Amino acid sequence: MNIALIGYGKMGRIIEKIASERGHTVALIIDENNRHEIIADDFSDIDVAIDFSTPQGALQNINLCFEADTPMVVGTTGWYSHLAEIEEKCKAGNKSLLYGSNFSIGVNVFFHINKLLAKAMSPYKQYDVQVEEIHHTHKLDSPSGTAITIAEGILEHNDDKDEWVNNLVGEGDEIIPKKNQLLIESHRIEEVPGTHTVLYSSEVDQIEFKHTAHSRAGFALGAVIAAEWLQGKKGFYAVTDMFDFNRF
Repeated sequence: MNIALIGYGKMGRIIEKIASERGHTVALIIDENNRHEIIADDFSDIDVAIDFSTPQGALQNINLCFEADTPMVVGTTGWYSHLAEIEEKCKAGNKSLLYGSNFSIGVNVFFHINKLLAKAMSPYKQYDVQVEEIHHTHKLDSPSGTAITIAEGILEHNDDKDEWVNNLVGEGDEIIPKKNQLLIESHRIEEVPGTHTVLYSSEVDQIEFKHTAHSRAGFALGAVIAAEWLQGKKGFYAVTDMFDFNRF
């Protein structure tokens, strides 16, 4: 495949390396130096675009790929308030887009088991639940998209919680969650790729369910696999569509 990389930070460089190792070519790189010069015609030889840019630029990048009729994998988060609008536009125009808060295979297994755990814990009201996430200090959004996905998986199966709230530790006043609120506690620590923990706590014990990323390579590999999976498909997909977890 000929791949366009939108965003060429640390993730973009790792994706470039993994794509090359899997026999693909990064034929177009878009970053802050040239993004305002790129037009749809620049995608004429591109099979798929992979976006790990910024929340502020994600919608513009999506619309550019739609205009170019280029399938797109979007790893950028922070734009999900426009998800329904983009889904409608994608389907109406017969375009191809796959999005996800995290493309790591391990994290997507975590997402699935998190839902099963939430369902198993739902009868036991003595346990309160919260989510903790740790990322590097360069991360632009809080909470992380991965933490939001985890929280939403819990909310699906928890009758006592109907929304999440976020505390970014060290930034502003601490939020004390109400009984109906699921707390996501965010920490920003130098050079941490990503750690997510679900905590079920009672007076007598605590259950911890945790995923720790050792590097960004797992995210990058998953994004390239997603681009391969998207080839030949039309429609609007979530990263979970790549995994056949319904068989469990």
